[in-house]
Amino acid sequence: MIETGLRDKVVIVTGAAAGIGHATARRFAQEGCRVASWDVRDGEAAPGGFFQKVDVTSAASVAAAVEEVEGRWGAIHALVNNAGILRDGQLVKFKEGALVGMMSDEQFDSVVGVNLRGVFVCTRAVAPRMIEAGGGVILNASSVVGLYGNFGQTNYIASKAGVIGMTRVWARELGRYHIRVNAVAPGIIETDMTRGMPEKAVQSLVAHTPLGRIGQPEDIANAYVWLASDAASFVTGAVLSVDGGVVTGT
Repeated sequence: MIETGLRDKVVIVTGAAAGIGHATARRFAQEGCRVASWDVRDGEAAPGGFFQKVDVTSAASVAAAVEEVEGRWGAIHALVNNAGILRDGQLVKFKEGALVGMMSDEQFDSVVGVNLRGVFVCTRAVAPRMIEAGGGVILNASSVVGLYGNFGQTNYIASKAGVIGMTRVWARELGRYHIRVNAVAPGIIETDMTRGMPEKAVQSLVAHTPLGRIGQPEDIANAYVWLASDAASFVTGAVLSVDGGVVTGT
């Protein structure tokens, strides 16, 4: 058995009310971590942890939550920036030569607000605390579509590609303080978010996945745990694709 070195470490997981975030909080708890589960929705704590209702787009909400975590448990070892939303739509949509729709400002701004700004706000709040504590791990949720693109997801892809860029910048900036920063790029994963996608779109993604199945939240949770562990102590600035070997355009 590989020793992860995570027992008694303090971990924050955003977007932890359901799906990948919920599975990730549980998985860190299994490693003996003290897990603070954050979400804008009501949720439940992982075993041995506690739940906080937090809006990751609000600097005040995030700062208050960080204070509470440190006041209860001390130094934060890992931040998992998992919170994310979808508001899919084509940039412009034409039918029979006429413009019938386009992506709205609200669709674009809401997704970038949670998926990109939320990662920025949370990391900005936690990084100084990690520096003062002598190090830590920051893990960001990107997506395979942030690497390859996908029809009808201008806003989502802008946010997830942006996360990759921020991950690489922060790996350079924060490495001197013994803070590792990595991103995980999931493929198609069975969550409430993907259950809301058109069945045709889901089947298309599965068809382009060599392993021939949809992923499970636990597949991503295991990747987060490994990246946060001592086993990945020389890994930073990386984007780990956990996607079943997805191949686009085939």
